[in-house]
Amino acid sequence: MAQYPRPEPVRFAVMMQSWCNLTFLHWRYPVSIIAPYVPSPLTVDSCDGSAWVGITPFFLKNLHPPALPSLPWISHFPETNCRTYVKGPDGKPGIWFFSLDAARLPAVAGARTAYGLPYAWSRMRVRKIGSRMEYESHRRWPDHVAKTHICIEAGAPIDANEMEIFLTERYRLYSRILGQLTFTDVEHAPWPLHAAQATRIEQTLTAAAGLPNPAEGPLVHFSPGVTVRVALPRKI
Repeated sequence: MAQYPRPEPVRFAVMMQSWCNLTFLHWRYPVSIIAPYVPSPLTVDSCDGSAWVGITPFFLKNLHPPALPSLPWISHFPETNCRTYVKGPDGKPGIWFFSLDAARLPAVAGARTAYGLPYAWSRMRVRKIGSRMEYESHRRWPDHVAKTHICIEAGAPIDANEMEIFLTERYRLYSRILGQLTFTDVEHAPWPLHAAQATRIEQTLTAAAGLPNPAEGPLVHFSPGVTVRVALPRKI
């Protein structure tokens, strides 16, 4: 049976949120293509001989600090991330983001400032109709090029294999704040994964990041979601 990694406990969370109705789309890339996009001392974390690039659209709910309740509108919005997988200088696995699109400008500004993440402001929509999920985004700032229109059909729950755990169970993100490389730990239960099939994939997020178009179709998985505790960023 495949082993799940253990996240570092986030004892002093500064932010709580839920990531709901999330789809994982993953494309295989040569390590040599992705490596120039990963800043030293991070290195590409590969699986099955390849680097992987993921696009993950979802709906974020109940964004709030631990001592305060979530608020209408500002605490609930769609988000779509474009990312790859890396290891830190201590060997800890994590995520390096090419972009994170969100539908709330205050959240975009806050995350760019506090966490150094490359958030973009986008017009977005997430719809769930039975087992069908539809995600749309069109970037407003800092460009008008990046967009997505993704539709999937979610299937039955699955027991994650080693590769699926590698692609989904990531409890650390890396970013730059004022030129300093940092890491941020997140804590949540293992993703409850479902089989899924893409019925429509239109996206320019990889091209906007400077990546070549994927050479083949993606691996697709769906999750109803997890509740997340987010720590403060720390310098490497």
